[in-house]
Amino acid sequence: MKQWSVLLFPLAWIYNVITALRNRLFDWKWISSYKIKQASIGIGNLSVGGTGKSVVVDYLITHFKNHFTPVVVSRGYKRKSRGVVVASEKSTVQSLGDEPYQFFSKHGVAVVVAEKRKDALNALSQIYPQPNLILLDDVLQHRYVKPRLTILTTTFSNPYYSDHLIPWGWLRESKLGAKRAQIILVTKCPDNLSLDVQQQMIKKLNPSKDQSVFFTKIAYQSKVLNRKNEKAITSITSPFLLVTGVANPEPLVSFLREEGKVFEHYNYPNHHEFKTFEIEELQNLKRNQIIITTEKDFGRLEDFFSPEELFYLPIEMEFLEKKEAERFKFLVKSLI
Repeated sequence: MKQWSVLLFPLAWIYNVITALRNRLFDWKWISSYKIKQASIGIGNLSVGGTGKSVVVDYLITHFKNHFTPVVVSRGYKRKSRGVVVASEKSTVQSLGDEPYQFFSKHGVAVVVAEKRKDALNALSQIYPQPNLILLDDVLQHRYVKPRLTILTTTFSNPYYSDHLIPWGWLRESKLGAKRAQIILVTKCPDNLSLDVQQQMIKKLNPSKDQSVFFTKIAYQSKVLNRKNEKAITSITSPFLLVTGVANPEPLVSFLREEGKVFEHYNYPNHHEFKTFEIEELQNLKRNQIIITTEKDFGRLEDFFSPEELFYLPIEMEFLEKKEAERFKFLVKSLI
């Protein structure tokens, strides 16, 4: 590993110079950034994937859709379409991307995907009723638009302050980029995280006086479901197949093992597009077993399996302390 570090460090240094110069140009306003006038929240991270951004977007939709009319703006990673696409009844996971499709199909909220977020914002006039809360997914490095509030996600197990720049590590930009966020969410924390450890982590995060830090965890529901059926986790006594295409499936695997479940795990890369032969392989392996997958992967797999065969396990973000959830929601409302 040390040998690789010697080789990769100079490349990371060059990458740092390039990204730092780009950020300076935005800071100096030599590159213009469109400041969004409407209530808007940008969710992003410094690392390459796997920090729980989509779970945060889902949480914001769930807790604010009764007070606002939200729209999700996203690049639509790995979608098959091009340009600006406004979600409709004809939309598919291929036209929107797996996460935007999940938000649209689950919540029925407006979704717009585009390579450039500003192009997506220009398309909001096509939406009725008009949204009054814009949620921008994975926007921290996309500095051509500036939301009123920026939320940064970083995992408990791999916080950005312990990481390094690409290709030496997984950071997309310098750790200084965290200063652009008003809220830092430490995600995927263990249930029993002590206040002492939280304080030690806050010290290492070194937030500025206008930044707030919250600690959250992933909570799994007590049932698996699809668009027609649902099963209690406790009722599943036979072995099944677990199929995942997410950045880090280990929390899900651990949860199911702790529940005493017996399964074979087929793990694919994040945002995986399932090939025909892979679907056929899963159909052959399944035999009389059911398949359990993630909510994100469900959109890619549901066309190939019946409602009796394929289920997903919903997850949601929870704060380690209930009072922190209320403080978070109050702070978000005040900042947007």
